[in-house]
Amino acid sequence: MPVMNAEQVAAAGDALYQAEQERKQIRLISAAHDGMDMDDAYAVQDAFVARKQREGAVIKGWKIGLTSKAMQYALNIDIPDSGILFDDMFFDHGGVVPKGRFIQPRIEAEIAFIMASDLSGDKVTGADVIAATESVAPALEILDTRIFRADPQTGAQRSVLDTISDNAANAGIVLGPERHSFDAFDLRWAGCICFRNDEVEETGLGAGVLNDPVESMVWLVHRLASYGSGLRAGDVVLSGSFIRPVEARNGDSFFADYGAFGSVKIDFE
Repeated sequence: MPVMNAEQVAAAGDALYQAEQERKQIRLISAAHDGMDMDDAYAVQDAFVARKQREGAVIKGWKIGLTSKAMQYALNIDIPDSGILFDDMFFDHGGVVPKGRFIQPRIEAEIAFIMASDLSGDKVTGADVIAATESVAPALEILDTRIFRADPQTGAQRSVLDTISDNAANAGIVLGPERHSFDAFDLRWAGCICFRNDEVEETGLGAGVLNDPVESMVWLVHRLASYGSGLRAGDVVLSGSFIRPVEARNGDSFFADYGAFGSVKIDFE
């Protein structure tokens, strides 16, 4: 049952926005609001998103997180989470992330869905997702956190409630240039070798995402339906990472080799 009132939710959303602008982390929201639940967390995320929209940000899609068993076990949960992609989060393949743009960036490898048509409803199936998808593409997600990993006052560790509040730690996206029709690949076997500075850091397969990235898309559409929302034509959706997050330091170069599926590259200044 939610414990945060409207004023507390709005204040938390504003604090996250200021943290993003100033590149300074804030205290754990879960530590400041004992007993908060996922409804509270998504309410804070909505407030954060609304503040960004008031400042001119435009929604361009969604990200799905916590889709792998390893990440779910780490946070003691059994469901994914989701966040919003904004227009200012998109970086060019082969581009450079300016120094100081993020606080503690990390990289994940994912498969992106580009939607051909609107999709909504709590009865949506995997076949519906496939029919509504224009193309799929290799992608990297840039994670960042506007919230301390450990609360400086209590020592409490950041929880999934803090991550959800913080727009699911969403910060950036890099799309590879390749676009594929859905039937060109079995996404369960589409995967990548992720290099940092020419050294292999992680490998993984699409099956690590709820057994099939399509299933994470179904989960997202069902969750959005519970709020009277859905996906829109043109939306880009990050379906979930199949590698652990890799720290992105100043001067690091990342290259995700998806084989025949394509590749994605991004450098950090």
